[in-house]
Amino acid sequence: MVVHCSASPQKQRVADILAYWKNVLGWKSPGYHVLVEPDGTAHELASIDEVTNGVKGFNANSLHISYIGGVDPEGRPIDNRTPQQKATILRYLKAWKLKFPKAKIQGHRDFSPDKNVNGRVDKWERIKECPCFDAIPEYVHL
Repeated sequence: MVVHCSASPQKQRVADILAYWKNVLGWKSPGYHVLVEPDGTAHELASIDEVTNGVKGFNANSLHISYIGGVDPEGRPIDNRTPQQKATILRYLKAWKLKFPKAKIQGHRDFSPDKNVNGRVDKWERIKECPCFDAIPEYVHL
């Protein structure tokens, strides 16, 4: 299970994100299974049986959920999840964990290579900051 941010302003519309994936990136499938708006509204973009484009090389066996946001007005990474987004993401992760109890929950950035082979992805090793918070300890209790 992978948690993402859209790396866009919180005012970004779901339709614009979908259009970007299709028209700019040329994707036939969405980037995530679920996309969560700032008010907590969840948009199920793909069933859990479908493959999405969340993390290259890991999509065939991953579920992806993203909140809209993750950048400040200057485009810098920031954890700007609303309480509603946090609650919706947690609800989905709990439900998915019931279906797949052995699944790990990670942030997109945790798929960066561990260049110094110390067993964790250090800040300097991250390819990207997504989801702009440390998902592993946040969801360790699930």
